[in-house]
Amino acid sequence: MPMRLVLYQRDYCHLCDQALAVLAEARAPDFDSVWVDDDAALEARYGARVPVLRDADGGRELDWPFDAAAVRAFLGVLSPVGREPE
Repeated sequence: MPMRLVLYQRDYCHLCDQALAVLAEARAPDFDSVWVDDDAALEARYGARVPVLRDADGGRELDWPFDAAAVRAFLGVLSPVGREPE
């Protein structure tokens, strides 16, 4: 069963835009986007940390800053030594 991913983000967040580009580069599977701006509980939990990638089933979280290699490691995707996945 594939991992259910959530990206917590804000409106008008340049770091969130960068995180989206990194997720595309890492070829991350589909994920849900959740905006924390209008939810007091999410704002309290993630407000200063966004963007945050969360494994919804396992509860693990990857805080910004992250790069494609960190995302692949978080997802458990191994690439051949010295090569990026194609």
